[in-house]
Amino acid sequence: MSRRVVITGMGAITPIGLNAADFFESLRAGRHGFGPITRFDATDYKCHVAAQVKDFDPTRYMDARAARRMEPFVQYAVAAARQALEDAGIDMEKEDPWRAGVAVGCGIGSLQTMEREHEKLLSKGPSRINPLFVPLMISNMAAGNISIQFGLKGKNINVVTACASGTNCVGEAFRSIQYGEADVMAAGGTESAVTPLGIAGFCALKALSGVDDPDRCSLPFDRNRSGFVMGEGAGILILEELGHAQERGAHIYGEVLGYGCTSDAYHITSPAEDGQGAAAAMLLALKDGGVAPQELTYINAHGTGTHHNDLFETRAIKKAFGDHAYRLRINSTKSMVGHLLGAAGALELVACVKQMEGGFIHRTLGYETPDGEMDLDYCKEPYQEEIPYALSNSLGFGGHNASILIGKYRGRSGL
Repeated sequence: MSRRVVITGMGAITPIGLNAADFFESLRAGRHGFGPITRFDATDYKCHVAAQVKDFDPTRYMDARAARRMEPFVQYAVAAARQALEDAGIDMEKEDPWRAGVAVGCGIGSLQTMEREHEKLLSKGPSRINPLFVPLMISNMAAGNISIQFGLKGKNINVVTACASGTNCVGEAFRSIQYGEADVMAAGGTESAVTPLGIAGFCALKALSGVDDPDRCSLPFDRNRSGFVMGEGAGILILEELGHAQERGAHIYGEVLGYGCTSDAYHITSPAEDGQGAAAAMLLALKDGGVAPQELTYINAHGTGTHHNDLFETRAIKKAFGDHAYRLRINSTKSMVGHLLGAAGALELVACVKQMEGGFIHRTLGYETPDGEMDLDYCKEPYQEEIPYALSNSLGFGGHNASILIGKYRGRSGL
Protein backbone atom coordinates (compact mmCIF):
# COMPACT_ATOMS: atom_id res chain seq x y z
CA MET A 1 0.00 0.00 0.00
CA SER A 2 1.38 3.44 -0.96
CA ARG A 3 1.96 5.99 1.78
CA ARG A 4 -0.01 9.22 2.12
CA VAL A 5 1.82 12.47 1.37
CA VAL A 6 1.01 15.86 2.87
CA ILE A 7 2.23 19.44 2.41
CA THR A 8 3.72 20.99 5.54
CA GLY A 9 5.72 23.99 4.31
CA MET A 10 5.94 26.49 1.46
CA GLY A 11 8.37 29.12 0.24
CA ALA A 12 8.11 31.57 -2.64
CA ILE A 13 10.27 34.20 -4.30
CA THR A 14 8.03 35.94 -6.84
CA PRO A 15 7.49 39.19 -8.77
CA ILE A 16 4.58 40.02 -6.40
CA GLY A 17 5.95 38.91 -3.04
CA LEU A 18 9.09 37.49 -1.48
CA ASN A 19 7.33 34.80 0.55
CA ALA A 20 4.23 32.64 0.21
CA ALA A 21 2.02 34.86 2.39
CA ASP A 22 2.82 38.08 0.53
CA PHE A 23 2.49 36.26 -2.81
CA PHE A 24 -1.02 35.11 -1.87
CA GLU A 25 -2.05 38.54 -0.60
CA SER A 26 -1.07 40.00 -3.97
CA LEU A 27 -3.10 37.32 -5.75
CA ARG A 28 -6.05 38.10 -3.51
CA ALA A 29 -5.72 41.83 -4.22
CA GLY A 30 -5.27 41.34 -7.96
CA ARG A 31 -1.81 42.93 -8.09
CA HIS A 32 0.49 42.09 -10.97
CA GLY A 33 4.28 42.25 -11.15
CA PHE A 34 4.71 43.52 -14.72
CA GLY A 35 6.88 46.47 -15.66
CA PRO A 36 9.62 47.61 -18.04
CA ILE A 37 12.64 45.32 -18.27
CA THR A 38 15.46 46.80 -16.18
CA ARG A 39 18.05 43.99 -16.27
CA PHE A 40 19.35 45.16 -19.66
CA ASP A 41 18.51 47.69 -22.37
CA ALA A 42 15.55 46.14 -24.22
CA THR A 43 14.99 49.09 -26.58
CA ASP A 44 15.73 47.06 -29.72
CA TYR A 45 13.69 44.04 -28.64
CA LYS A 46 10.10 43.28 -29.64
CA CYS A 47 9.24 42.74 -25.96
CA HIS A 48 9.92 45.43 -23.37
CA VAL A 49 8.01 44.13 -20.34
CA ALA A 50 8.70 41.34 -17.82
CA ALA A 51 7.70 40.27 -14.32
CA GLN A 52 10.98 40.67 -12.43
CA VAL A 53 11.71 39.77 -8.82
CA LYS A 54 12.22 43.02 -6.91
CA ASP A 55 14.19 43.93 -3.77
CA PHE A 56 15.61 40.42 -3.36
CA ASP A 57 18.67 40.23 -1.06
CA PRO A 58 20.23 36.75 -1.13
CA THR A 59 22.23 37.40 2.05
CA ARG A 60 18.97 37.26 4.02
CA TYR A 61 18.92 33.54 3.26
CA MET A 62 22.57 32.51 2.90
CA ASP A 63 26.01 33.91 3.63
CA ALA A 64 27.55 36.29 1.12
CA ARG A 65 30.33 33.89 0.10
CA ALA A 66 27.86 31.14 -0.73
CA ALA A 67 25.66 33.61 -2.62
CA ARG A 68 28.57 34.63 -4.84
CA ARG A 69 28.83 31.03 -6.02
CA MET A 70 25.18 30.89 -7.02
CA GLU A 71 23.47 32.41 -10.02
CA PRO A 72 20.04 34.05 -9.50
CA PHE A 73 18.01 30.92 -10.28
CA VAL A 74 19.92 29.09 -7.53
CA GLN A 75 19.67 31.95 -5.06
CA TYR A 76 15.89 32.08 -5.55
CA ALA A 77 15.61 28.32 -5.00
CA VAL A 78 17.76 28.30 -1.85
CA ALA A 79 15.83 31.25 -0.42
CA ALA A 80 12.44 29.63 -1.11
CA ALA A 81 13.70 26.31 0.30
CA ARG A 82 14.82 28.00 3.53
CA GLN A 83 11.40 29.62 3.86
CA ALA A 84 9.66 26.28 3.21
CA LEU A 85 11.79 24.32 5.68
CA GLU A 86 11.28 26.95 8.36
CA ASP A 87 7.55 27.07 7.62
CA ALA A 88 7.40 23.28 8.00
CA GLY A 89 9.42 23.38 11.22
CA ILE A 90 11.93 20.86 9.89
CA ASP A 91 14.93 20.57 12.20
CA MET A 92 17.60 18.60 10.36
CA GLU A 93 19.37 17.91 13.68
CA LYS A 94 16.38 15.69 14.51
CA GLU A 95 15.95 14.15 11.06
CA ASP A 96 17.66 11.24 9.34
CA PRO A 97 19.33 13.23 6.54
CA TRP A 98 19.32 10.18 4.25
CA ARG A 99 15.51 10.17 4.37
CA ALA A 100 15.23 13.85 3.39
CA GLY A 101 15.66 14.71 -0.27
CA VAL A 102 15.27 17.34 -2.96
CA ALA A 103 13.38 17.47 -6.26
CA VAL A 104 13.77 20.95 -7.71
CA GLY A 105 13.64 21.64 -11.42
CA CYS A 106 14.83 24.44 -13.66
CA GLY A 107 14.06 24.62 -17.36
CA ILE A 108 17.12 26.52 -18.55
CA GLY A 109 19.77 27.12 -15.90
CA SER A 110 21.84 30.29 -16.00
CA LEU A 111 21.66 32.18 -19.27
CA GLN A 112 23.44 35.00 -17.41
CA THR A 113 26.54 32.83 -17.02
CA MET A 114 26.42 31.72 -20.66
CA GLU A 115 26.15 35.29 -21.92
CA ARG A 116 28.89 36.58 -19.62
CA GLU A 117 31.38 33.80 -20.36
CA HIS A 118 30.69 33.74 -24.10
CA GLU A 119 31.51 37.44 -24.31
CA LYS A 120 34.70 36.78 -22.35
CA LEU A 121 35.61 33.89 -24.68
CA LEU A 122 35.30 36.14 -27.74
CA SER A 123 37.10 39.14 -26.24
CA LYS A 124 39.79 37.52 -24.07
CA GLY A 125 40.14 33.93 -25.22
CA PRO A 126 39.44 30.49 -23.71
CA SER A 127 42.03 30.78 -20.95
CA ARG A 128 39.98 33.49 -19.25
CA ILE A 129 36.79 31.46 -18.78
CA ASN A 130 35.66 31.23 -15.16
CA PRO A 131 36.64 27.81 -13.70
CA LEU A 132 33.16 27.68 -12.17
CA PHE A 133 31.41 28.37 -15.48
CA VAL A 134 29.86 24.90 -15.74
CA PRO A 135 28.71 24.49 -12.12
CA LEU A 136 27.28 28.00 -12.18
CA MET A 137 25.35 27.33 -15.39
CA ILE A 138 23.84 23.85 -15.15
CA SER A 139 20.24 23.58 -14.06
CA ASN A 140 20.71 20.89 -11.39
CA MET A 141 22.67 23.32 -9.21
CA ALA A 142 19.45 24.59 -7.62
CA ALA A 143 18.72 21.12 -6.23
CA GLY A 144 22.40 20.55 -5.44
CA ASN A 145 22.81 23.78 -3.49
CA ILE A 146 19.61 23.23 -1.51
CA SER A 147 21.03 19.89 -0.44
CA ILE A 148 24.38 21.44 0.49
CA GLN A 149 22.90 24.40 2.35
CA PHE A 150 20.46 22.40 4.48
CA GLY A 151 22.05 18.95 4.77
CA LEU A 152 19.44 16.99 2.81
CA LYS A 153 21.31 13.80 1.87
CA GLY A 154 18.51 11.71 0.38
CA LYS A 155 17.28 11.47 -3.19
CA ASN A 156 18.29 14.59 -5.11
CA ILE A 157 16.87 15.15 -8.61
CA ASN A 158 16.32 17.89 -11.16
CA VAL A 159 13.62 17.04 -13.68
CA VAL A 160 13.97 19.23 -16.78
CA THR A 161 10.78 19.24 -18.83
CA ALA A 162 10.69 22.90 -19.87
CA CYS A 163 7.60 24.60 -18.45
CA ALA A 164 6.43 21.38 -16.78
CA SER A 165 9.65 21.03 -14.74
CA GLY A 166 8.30 22.30 -11.41
CA THR A 167 5.15 20.19 -11.59
CA ASN A 168 7.08 17.08 -12.59
CA CYS A 169 9.46 17.63 -9.68
CA VAL A 170 6.60 17.85 -7.19
CA GLY A 171 5.07 14.75 -8.76
CA GLU A 172 8.31 12.78 -8.58
CA ALA A 173 8.83 13.87 -4.96
CA PHE A 174 5.29 12.68 -4.24
CA ARG A 175 6.07 9.29 -5.78
CA SER A 176 9.38 9.06 -3.87
CA ILE A 177 7.58 9.43 -0.54
CA GLN A 178 4.64 7.24 -1.57
CA TYR A 179 6.92 4.32 -2.28
CA GLY A 180 9.22 4.67 0.69
CA GLU A 181 12.32 6.28 -0.81
CA ALA A 182 12.06 9.34 1.46
CA ASP A 183 10.09 10.75 4.36
CA VAL A 184 10.63 14.43 3.52
CA MET A 185 11.20 16.12 0.15
CA ALA A 186 11.81 19.76 -0.74
CA ALA A 187 10.10 19.97 -4.12
CA GLY A 188 9.45 22.65 -6.71
CA GLY A 189 11.06 24.76 -9.39
CA THR A 190 13.07 27.89 -10.07
CA GLU A 191 14.00 30.10 -13.02
CA SER A 192 15.66 33.40 -13.88
CA ALA A 193 15.73 33.98 -17.64
CA VAL A 194 15.02 37.71 -18.00
CA THR A 195 18.23 38.14 -20.00
CA PRO A 196 19.08 39.29 -23.53
CA LEU A 197 19.24 35.72 -24.85
CA GLY A 198 16.14 34.61 -22.98
CA ILE A 199 13.98 37.48 -24.19
CA ALA A 200 15.41 37.42 -27.73
CA GLY A 201 14.89 33.67 -28.03
CA PHE A 202 11.25 33.72 -27.01
CA CYS A 203 10.67 36.82 -29.16
CA ALA A 204 12.05 34.90 -32.14
CA LEU A 205 9.50 32.16 -31.40
CA LYS A 206 6.78 34.86 -31.42
CA ALA A 207 5.77 33.59 -27.97
CA LEU A 208 6.17 36.83 -25.99
CA SER A 209 3.67 39.65 -25.77
CA GLY A 210 4.78 42.84 -27.47
CA VAL A 211 2.31 44.97 -25.49
CA ASP A 212 4.04 47.63 -23.39
CA ASP A 213 1.07 48.38 -21.12
CA PRO A 214 1.74 46.43 -17.88
CA ASP A 215 -2.01 46.20 -17.25
CA ARG A 216 -2.77 44.60 -20.63
CA CYS A 217 0.36 42.62 -21.53
CA SER A 218 -0.63 39.26 -20.01
CA LEU A 219 -4.20 38.23 -20.87
CA PRO A 220 -4.65 34.46 -20.56
CA PHE A 221 -7.82 33.13 -22.24
CA ASP A 222 -8.84 36.58 -23.48
CA ARG A 223 -9.54 37.26 -27.16
CA ASN A 224 -6.93 40.05 -27.07
CA ARG A 225 -4.12 37.88 -25.69
CA SER A 226 -0.83 38.43 -27.49
CA GLY A 227 1.64 36.00 -25.91
CA PHE A 228 3.15 35.39 -22.51
CA VAL A 229 5.25 37.70 -20.36
CA MET A 230 8.51 36.36 -18.91
CA GLY A 231 8.51 35.98 -15.15
CA GLU A 232 11.12 34.72 -12.69
CA GLY A 233 11.36 33.33 -9.19
CA ALA A 234 10.96 30.07 -7.30
CA GLY A 235 8.33 28.01 -5.52
CA ILE A 236 9.25 25.25 -3.05
CA LEU A 237 6.94 22.95 -1.09
CA ILE A 238 7.83 20.54 1.71
CA LEU A 239 6.18 17.17 1.14
CA GLU A 240 6.09 14.67 4.00
CA GLU A 241 4.85 11.19 4.70
CA LEU A 242 1.70 11.63 6.78
CA GLY A 243 2.86 9.64 9.82
CA HIS A 244 6.18 11.49 9.87
CA ALA A 245 4.39 14.85 9.84
CA GLN A 246 1.94 13.82 12.55
CA GLU A 247 4.68 12.43 14.78
CA ARG A 248 6.41 15.78 14.96
CA GLY A 249 3.15 17.75 15.24
CA ALA A 250 3.51 19.56 11.92
CA HIS A 251 0.85 21.86 10.53
CA ILE A 252 -0.67 20.18 7.46
CA TYR A 253 -1.75 22.52 4.66
CA GLY A 254 -3.19 19.81 2.44
CA GLU A 255 -2.61 16.43 0.88
CA VAL A 256 -1.07 15.51 -2.47
CA LEU A 257 -3.50 12.99 -3.92
CA GLY A 258 -2.58 12.33 -7.52
CA TYR A 259 -0.06 12.88 -10.29
CA GLY A 260 -0.56 12.49 -14.02
CA CYS A 261 2.12 12.76 -16.67
CA THR A 262 1.88 12.27 -20.45
CA SER A 263 3.45 13.32 -23.73
CA ASP A 264 1.69 14.76 -26.78
CA ALA A 265 4.18 13.17 -29.20
CA TYR A 266 3.16 15.95 -31.56
CA HIS A 267 5.33 19.10 -31.86
CA ILE A 268 8.35 20.70 -30.20
CA THR A 269 6.54 23.91 -29.21
CA SER A 270 2.80 23.55 -29.79
CA PRO A 271 0.50 21.48 -27.57
CA ALA A 272 -1.59 18.89 -29.41
CA GLU A 273 -4.48 20.70 -31.09
CA ASP A 274 -7.12 18.30 -29.77
CA GLY A 275 -5.83 18.56 -26.19
CA GLN A 276 -5.71 14.78 -25.84
CA GLY A 277 -2.35 14.61 -24.05
CA ALA A 278 -3.19 17.25 -21.45
CA ALA A 279 -6.63 15.69 -20.95
CA ALA A 280 -5.02 12.32 -20.29
CA ALA A 281 -2.65 13.84 -17.70
CA MET A 282 -5.57 15.43 -15.84
CA LEU A 283 -7.59 12.21 -15.83
CA LEU A 284 -4.56 10.20 -14.66
CA ALA A 285 -4.06 12.57 -11.73
CA LEU A 286 -7.74 12.27 -10.76
CA LYS A 287 -7.68 8.47 -11.06
CA ASP A 288 -4.47 8.31 -9.03
CA GLY A 289 -6.16 10.32 -6.28
CA GLY A 290 -9.43 8.39 -6.37
CA VAL A 291 -11.39 11.52 -7.24
CA ALA A 292 -14.17 11.46 -9.85
CA PRO A 293 -14.01 14.23 -12.48
CA GLN A 294 -17.41 15.52 -11.31
CA GLU A 295 -16.01 16.09 -7.80
CA LEU A 296 -13.44 18.63 -9.01
CA THR A 297 -14.47 22.29 -8.90
CA TYR A 298 -11.21 24.18 -9.59
CA ILE A 299 -8.30 24.05 -12.02
CA ASN A 300 -5.20 26.25 -11.97
CA ALA A 301 -4.53 26.25 -15.69
CA HIS A 302 -1.21 26.47 -17.48
CA GLY A 303 -2.85 29.52 -19.09
CA THR A 304 0.11 31.26 -20.71
CA GLY A 305 -1.71 33.83 -22.83
CA THR A 306 -0.47 32.47 -26.16
CA HIS A 307 -3.03 31.70 -28.85
CA HIS A 308 -2.27 27.98 -29.11
CA ASN A 309 -1.85 27.17 -25.41
CA ASP A 310 -5.07 28.70 -24.17
CA LEU A 311 -7.20 27.30 -26.97
CA PHE A 312 -5.76 23.80 -26.83
CA GLU A 313 -5.80 23.66 -23.02
CA THR A 314 -9.48 24.64 -23.14
CA ARG A 315 -10.08 21.76 -25.56
CA ALA A 316 -8.21 19.45 -23.18
CA ILE A 317 -10.39 20.47 -20.24
CA LYS A 318 -13.54 19.89 -22.29
CA LYS A 319 -12.25 16.51 -23.45
CA ALA A 320 -11.45 15.43 -19.89
CA PHE A 321 -14.58 16.75 -18.17
CA GLY A 322 -17.30 16.91 -20.82
CA ASP A 323 -20.28 19.03 -19.74
CA HIS A 324 -18.79 19.33 -16.25
CA ALA A 325 -16.11 21.63 -17.76
CA TYR A 326 -18.69 24.43 -17.70
CA ARG A 327 -19.04 24.08 -13.93
CA LEU A 328 -15.32 24.38 -13.22
CA ARG A 329 -13.55 27.50 -11.97
CA ILE A 330 -10.42 27.93 -14.12
CA ASN A 331 -7.82 30.63 -13.47
CA SER A 332 -4.32 31.54 -14.57
CA THR A 333 -1.78 32.74 -12.01
CA LYS A 334 0.36 33.83 -14.96
CA SER A 335 -2.02 36.75 -15.40
CA MET A 336 -0.21 38.32 -12.41
CA VAL A 337 3.31 36.86 -12.32
CA GLY A 338 3.93 35.99 -15.95
CA HIS A 339 5.43 32.70 -17.06
CA LEU A 340 8.15 31.42 -14.72
CA LEU A 341 9.06 28.58 -17.13
CA GLY A 342 10.55 25.77 -15.01
CA ALA A 343 9.26 27.38 -11.81
CA ALA A 344 5.73 28.01 -13.08
CA GLY A 345 4.03 24.80 -11.98
CA ALA A 346 5.58 24.80 -8.52
CA LEU A 347 4.62 28.40 -7.80
CA GLU A 348 1.12 27.75 -9.15
CA LEU A 349 0.80 24.80 -6.79
CA VAL A 350 1.72 27.12 -3.92
CA ALA A 351 -1.10 29.34 -5.19
CA CYS A 352 -3.46 26.35 -5.15
CA VAL A 353 -2.57 25.47 -1.55
CA LYS A 354 -2.97 29.07 -0.36
CA GLN A 355 -6.29 29.45 -2.18
CA MET A 356 -7.53 26.18 -0.68
CA GLU A 357 -6.46 27.35 2.76
CA GLY A 358 -8.21 30.71 2.32
CA GLY A 359 -11.35 29.48 0.54
CA PHE A 360 -10.61 31.95 -2.23
CA ILE A 361 -10.12 31.60 -6.01
CA HIS A 362 -8.18 34.49 -7.50
CA ARG A 363 -9.31 36.18 -10.68
CA THR A 364 -7.55 35.84 -14.01
CA LEU A 365 -6.36 39.42 -14.04
CA GLY A 366 -7.16 41.30 -17.26
CA TYR A 367 -9.58 38.68 -18.60
CA GLU A 368 -12.51 40.47 -20.22
CA THR A 369 -13.44 39.16 -23.67
CA PRO A 370 -14.40 35.53 -24.47
CA ASP A 371 -12.97 34.02 -27.64
CA GLY A 372 -15.04 31.57 -29.65
CA GLU A 373 -14.86 28.04 -28.27
CA MET A 374 -12.97 29.35 -25.23
CA ASP A 375 -16.24 29.73 -23.35
CA LEU A 376 -15.50 28.30 -19.89
CA ASP A 377 -15.41 30.12 -16.55
CA TYR A 378 -11.93 31.64 -16.52
CA CYS A 379 -12.60 33.62 -13.32
CA LYS A 380 -13.20 37.12 -14.63
CA GLU A 381 -13.89 37.93 -11.00
CA PRO A 382 -12.60 36.20 -7.84
CA TYR A 383 -14.71 33.70 -5.93
CA GLN A 384 -14.96 33.23 -2.18
CA GLU A 385 -15.75 29.52 -1.87
CA GLU A 386 -14.46 26.27 -0.47
CA ILE A 387 -12.01 24.28 -2.61
CA PRO A 388 -12.10 20.58 -1.66
CA TYR A 389 -9.76 19.63 -4.50
CA ALA A 390 -7.46 21.59 -6.81
CA LEU A 391 -5.84 20.44 -10.03
CA SER A 392 -2.75 22.26 -11.32
CA ASN A 393 -1.69 21.87 -14.96
CA SER A 394 1.67 22.42 -16.66
CA LEU A 395 2.37 21.99 -20.36
CA GLY A 396 5.96 22.17 -21.59
CA PHE A 397 7.73 22.52 -24.93
CA GLY A 398 8.39 19.06 -26.32
CA GLY A 399 4.85 17.95 -25.50
CA HIS A 400 5.35 17.42 -21.76
CA ASN A 401 2.07 17.42 -19.81
CA ALA A 402 1.88 17.19 -16.02
CA SER A 403 -0.99 17.56 -13.56
CA ILE A 404 -0.98 17.50 -9.76
CA LEU A 405 -4.12 16.92 -7.69
CA ILE A 406 -4.25 18.17 -4.11
CA GLY A 407 -7.03 18.05 -1.55
CA LYS A 408 -7.88 19.23 1.92
CA TYR A 409 -6.39 17.02 4.62
CA ARG A 410 -9.17 14.98 6.20
CA GLY A 411 -7.38 12.90 8.86
CA ARG A 412 -6.28 9.29 8.93
CA SER A 413 -9.54 7.93 7.51
CA GLY A 414 -8.72 9.58 4.19
CA LEU A 415 -10.97 11.36 1.75
